[in-house]
Parts: sequence; C-alpha cells; structure tokens
Amino acid sequence: MVDRRWWARQESTPDEDAPQPAEPGIKPTLVEELERQLAERAAEIQSLAVEHRRALEEFDQARARIRRNVSKEVERGRRALLAEMLEVLDNVDRALAAAGDQAGSPLHRGIELVRDQFLATLERLGVTKIAALGQPFDAMRHDAVSTAPVSDPSQDGLVVAILKEGYAIGPGGTAGEDLLRPASVVVGAKS
Repeated sequence: MVDRRWWARQESTPDEDAPQPAEPGIKPTLVEELERQLAERAAEIQSLAVEHRRALEEFDQARARIRRNVSKEVERGRRALLAEMLEVLDNVDRALAAAGDQAGSPLHRGIELVRDQFLATLERLGVTKIAALGQPFDAMRHDAVSTAPVSDPSQDGLVVAILKEGYAIGPGGTAGEDLLRPASVVVGAKS
C-alpha cells in the first residue's frame, strides 16, 4: 500500500499522481464558484428590493389617488343632496307666501320656525345665501330669467327682483366658496 498524502511523505520529489498543495493567494475553484453565486444572489436580492420599494411607492400613490377620488365623490354627493334640499326650502317659502293673509296664525308661525331651523342647519353645513338684490348682474352667480324696464339709469344691469334664492357652499363646509345653485333673478334694463 502506498500513502498518497503529500504531507505524510518524506521524500522531496513529487509524485505525478499525488495532489499538489495550493499556491498561496490562489483559491480553489469551488470557493470561487460559491463566491460568484453569492454575488449573483446579492445582486438579485438588491434588484428585488428596488422592485419592492417601487411597488410600495406605486401602491401608496394608488391608495392616495383612491382616497382623493372617494373624497371628491363624497363631496359631490353631499352637494347634490344639499341642492335637492334647497328645493324643499323653496316649497317652504312658497307655503309661507301662500299663507300671507294669515301672518299671525299659529300655522304660519310654525312654518316660519321650520324654515328658520332649516336655514340654520344649512348654514351649519356651510351653505350660505347669495346676496343678489340690488347687486350688479353676475352671470357666474345669477341666472337671468327676464328683464324689467327701469326708469332710473343707475338700476340698469342691477338685479331688481329675485325669483329663486341662490346658494353657495365652501369646500369642507366653509361658507361661500362654490356655487351650489345660482339665483334666478330679474335684471333691470333701461327703457
């Protein structure tokens, strides 16, 4: 039997089939392969981490966009509901006008109290009445239903009568920012 361990041999001549000791500074190929695989995996992990961060940012942006859209839809629905409630207020005003000859009656007083409560609730929700009477006609805030001849030239182009009150609402309930409903008005014109 022949001992093939190189460190166990006493002879100084190397045997051709005996393994040679590794030279200092040279790595065996298995270690090089493992280091290469480790570097590849590290690069892959880094790439996945970047993709993960990008996906999280996109998700956060989508979530914020959805929140904004939902908020806008809620506000749009709120304003539509308030605009419909203004029609109820118009009917209460018509009931008061129809009961004009019974101004001191308990029924008339009750309708006035309901109207006042309704207006107070709308005001708490950020709805304000548009001041129109005597103001210059503004097509952005007024809806001219007709014109009326005026004898005073200073009244030309001014609102001389209101047929239906106009209301404005602010974003988030602050009063007077956006038009909820234009005022239906009669505009004075020189004859």
